[in-house]
This record gives sequence, structure tokens and C-alpha cells, in this order.
Amino acid sequence: MPLFALFGPDAIRFRLEDSGAGVLITTHDNIERSAAGLTDIPTLAQIISIDGPGPLGAKGFWELAAQSSSRDIATDTSADDPAYLMYTSGTTGNPKGVLHAQRVLLGHLPGVMVPHSLFPQPGDRFWTPADWAWAGGVFDVLLPSLYFGIPVVAQRLAKFEPEAAFALMARHGVRNVFMPPTALRMLQAVPNPRARHDVRLRSLASGGEPMGAEIIAWGRETFGITLSEFYGQTEVNLVVGNCPPVFPPKPGSMGRPIPGHIVEIVDRDGNILPTGEPGIVAVRRPDPVMFLEYWKQPEATADKFRGDWCLLGDIAAKDEDGYFWFQGRDNDIIKSAGYRIGPGEVEECLQKHPAVALAGVIGTPDPMRGEAVTAFILVAPGYVGGPDLASEIQAFVKEQLAAHEYPRHVHFITEMPMTVTGKIRRLDLRQMAAKL
Repeated sequence: MPLFALFGPDAIRFRLEDSGAGVLITTHDNIERSAAGLTDIPTLAQIISIDGPGPLGAKGFWELAAQSSSRDIATDTSADDPAYLMYTSGTTGNPKGVLHAQRVLLGHLPGVMVPHSLFPQPGDRFWTPADWAWAGGVFDVLLPSLYFGIPVVAQRLAKFEPEAAFALMARHGVRNVFMPPTALRMLQAVPNPRARHDVRLRSLASGGEPMGAEIIAWGRETFGITLSEFYGQTEVNLVVGNCPPVFPPKPGSMGRPIPGHIVEIVDRDGNILPTGEPGIVAVRRPDPVMFLEYWKQPEATADKFRGDWCLLGDIAAKDEDGYFWFQGRDNDIIKSAGYRIGPGEVEECLQKHPAVALAGVIGTPDPMRGEAVTAFILVAPGYVGGPDLASEIQAFVKEQLAAHEYPRHVHFITEMPMTVTGKIRRLDLRQMAAKL
């Protein structure tokens, strides 16, 4: 189970407790920063640090490795045996654990080969700024590259800096890149990069949010290649995409189904809709990359399916050539800079701040990130909303959850729109945001 290094103690604790993790491997810095989330977890028997023995009684990874057997013992597994657990944000409550099977590695290979212009080719070398704890980093870059024996460039970056990204790609001879559209927009703002950086890419694919015609045109001018868009989610990843050498991408389109996957547009009951009619993107099981279940949540797992169709939740339409066109989402998930952020988790964190009586979170349009996390807050008695309190609340969420989940915009309101059953009316919040 991967964990973002950016996670704060609350986010770390929930995932460790919910998963029943027995061993945590990380660094001294992460242990110290997340110490409050690592204590008194019943199942957590051992903390191991790759920096050597450290905080909270952590044992050193390399010291333990030196004491271990050098025998290589393989365990027989079937395609559907559990292999990998990662958490994805939902619209309400805490994130859900997504359990994947052993088949997920081989199942993902076509989804990487197609958008990356028939990857691998001689001389390929992969890099992504995406965190390897994200499905886009581990399944779309790291594991497929290692499977094919292709080098992966890795550098720990405190934050994404466009000029440094150009320099890294040039210095290390990167040929293949997966980059979220937000990062592409930041690269696009760099004036005349070719005058300073000799970048020679063979493929660049992007996913997580729609890519526009302007970025594709910029990619041709800057790198001399056609950028490819692909689509999927943590539960069923890389099922739609483009392949420039085989069929021309349509700017703004998600692409066509990747070989090995049956993808259609269906209604809420799982009935396939006619060409051109918008509906829910769905993938038919059995599928090589489809998740096994939501961890310890059988009802949520069952609700994801209509018969053999797994509903991905996004609204799209399919044209007469088989290309899919994204139109919106069927839930309140916020897609910001490629990250899927559940408003429920952010709201729960906000509620822990003493100045917050009630919080509602939505995504609002952002030219750089696609969407920005935006919080509407009712302040608790004794507090006054203002810029200082907003900054304090933002810093609180950064520390407790993660830097990519904190609300970029904070609005203090006097009344929270609610349903008769006590749920926040996010539609009303979006209407309020549109008037600001």
C-alpha cells in the first residue's frame, strides 16, 4: 500500500488503521512529521526507516536487509489473488481502499504501450513528476517500465518547477513522459525553452483531466510530437486513450478504448446508450485492470456495478468513430492538478479546527489546476472570519491532510445550504461560488 509523502498525520493514521498495515517503511523526516499519526495503531508492529535506525524506535532498512536470507523464494499466486491496495477519495466520508489483483501489472501494459506511441522502443527512458503513490505514477510509469527493462528517471522534487523540469528532461535524455495537464500548462508558460534545453521526447501522455487543442498544438511546436491523452481511474485505470502512430488524436477527446477493454456509454441501469448520447463511462467485467473490491466495503463495491458494467462515474459521449468525449462528472470528486480529492475528507479535517463550526467543500474552475479546492465555512462562536483566519485554516489542512488537498479559496458564510436530511447542498455552493 503506497502512501503520499505529503500526507499529514490524520491522513496517514486513517489509512494505516483502515488497512490493518503491519509494517511501515519510510524516512526519518516522514516519521517525525507524521509522528502523531503513527502511535497507538494496534496492527502496526514495526516502523522501518531507509535512513537507518530512527524516531519512534524505527529499525534501519539496510541493517535488517544485511541480517536477512539471500534466498529468493517465490510464492505461487493466481491472477485474481490480492496484490496492491491504494486509497482513492470519495465524495463523502473517508477515502476507500481499492484492492487490485496480481493481474494488474500485465493488464496495464497495453494502456501504457498505446498512448506512448507503441512503448517500448530502443533508447526509451521514462520520467514523470507524478508521485509513485498515485496510480498514475506507479501503474502508468514505474512498474510497466521496470517490467520492460526501461530505465526510470527519479528525482525527489519539493514542488514542480517548469524550468527545472525542462533541464531534467534534457540532462537525463528522457524520451517518455507522463505529465498531468496542470504541469503541462506550467511548462507552456516557460518562454522559448528550446533555446536553453535540448529536450528530445518520443512520447508524452497526459491524464487526470481533459487536455485542450491549445496544449496539443504547443506540444507539437515545443517537442515535435503529438501529445496523447488517456483516461481511467484508480479502480479501473488506462482503459481509453490515443495512439498517434495508429490513429490521429482528436483534440479534446479522451481517445478510444485500449485493446483488451470493453468500454461503453451507459445509463444508470447499465443499458448501452446510442452513439452521441451522453451517459456514464462504463467498463465491462471481467477486465484485466479492474479492481477486486473496495477494502472492507461490500456495499460500496456492489454499488459500483450494474450487472457486468463497472460505472466509472464520469459523464461522456462516444462519437461515430469510437472516440470518447468527456462532459462532466456524476459525483462531487474534485480533480485538481491530476489529483482526485474527495470533499468529504477535506470537510472532516476542517471540522477539527476550533474556528470551524461547519464546512462545505467543492471544486471551482482554475485555469492552471483544472479545479481548485474551495471551502465555505461557518465560523464557531468567538471567532471572526477574515484573511488571517483563512490562512490559519489553510495551513491546518496542509499539515493534517496533504498539501494538494488544502482549500485554495476560503469563503466565510453565515448560513450553510442543507438538505432536509442534513446533507450539504454542494450544488448551492457551486452557484454561490459562480457569483463571487
